[in-house]
Amino acid sequence: MSLNKKSVDDFNAKGRRVLVRCDFNVPLKDGVITDETRIVAALPTIKKLINDGAKVILCSHLGKVKEGPNEKESLAPVAKRLSEKLGKEVVFVADYNVTGEAATAAVNAMKEGDVVLLQNTRFRGKEETKPQDAGEAFAKELADLADDYVCDAFGSAHRAHASVAVVTKYITEKGGTNAVGYLMQKEIDFLGNAVENPVRPFVAILGGAKVADKLNVINNLLEKCDTLIIGGGMAFTFLKAKGYEIGNSLVDDEKLDYCKEMMAKAEKLGKQLLLPIDTTIAAGFPDPIDAEIEVSVVDADKIPADKEGLDIGPKTAELYADAVKNAKTVVWNGPMGVFENPILAKGTIAVAKALAETDATTIIGGGDSAAACNQLGFADKMSHISTGGGASLEFLEGKELPGVYAADDK
Repeated sequence: MSLNKKSVDDFNAKGRRVLVRCDFNVPLKDGVITDETRIVAALPTIKKLINDGAKVILCSHLGKVKEGPNEKESLAPVAKRLSEKLGKEVVFVADYNVTGEAATAAVNAMKEGDVVLLQNTRFRGKEETKPQDAGEAFAKELADLADDYVCDAFGSAHRAHASVAVVTKYITEKGGTNAVGYLMQKEIDFLGNAVENPVRPFVAILGGAKVADKLNVINNLLEKCDTLIIGGGMAFTFLKAKGYEIGNSLVDDEKLDYCKEMMAKAEKLGKQLLLPIDTTIAAGFPDPIDAEIEVSVVDADKIPADKEGLDIGPKTAELYADAVKNAKTVVWNGPMGVFENPILAKGTIAVAKALAETDATTIIGGGDSAAACNQLGFADKMSHISTGGGASLEFLEGKELPGVYAADDK
């Protein structure tokens, strides 16, 4: 995986029209942004280009846009918030066509240091489709507005969408530069290097609900790491594969043989594969998710037939925390239990606390683990929290991400 990509520091943007693909997929409630983390994360790249005298054209998707273009999924609130954050007007092109006459006119009127935000890229309806289904036409129209392209949307980098990867072809054809922004560069540096060139000992922690979601990640990380820790709902499929009674716990019966293979592979490679030794159990899943719930702790091989495991137990939490203590690199993807419930968050808190106290490089792989770190107050203690759930998982699988791959090599 060649990760030596051109960044915004590697070309002169003065006077040039630079299209920047951001990740402004922010949560909205009644037209108000409820979490502006992604907007804040995009600012360093945008400010760098403004200061360099570029004409900065921003684009992003927002939401799933299942009912076609609509004001509820318009990027208008993002333009307003960006204007406040940058201390200058961000001209918003409200046209649902995204790259139509209004966009062309707005770009033609730009002076150096100006910023334009295009409408939600998914309003075109062809953003996500295969290139031959007119994604190509959209990508070319985006490229026609610009001289150079910067991808700073790691959360979308695993998708070969028109505005993420296909556009680079047309920028290259006109002699422009395709680079990555500061946010993307940070993801490449942390996630890429953790997997390809880790400082050892390297410990990987995988949690979350399903084994199926992490099949290739388990396989890839076993080859790269020194210790692999399994928690969350996916641990019970491993425990069942060992012949344990797991009661009503979450299980993926189709993946039992795979779990056996992975345990055998770890042994063959001389890697440590840690599974829960005790489990916090209850009569059923909490409903609502944060409801009071009566729990008890049993050994991992003694789960009663009518109970289900919902978090790792205290002995397991201690075992996992110990495994992290001497690590130099730790990658964590997926919570240890139903962390949204205070009673069932203890395992996830113990792991987060262990990571916060180690001097290792600690990398949180997006999604629920990032949410857990933020909610539990450990975010500022981690070296890096990934902005992409699916993208970081695919990175950990060792896949080439289209959004990274499409940028020019240095």
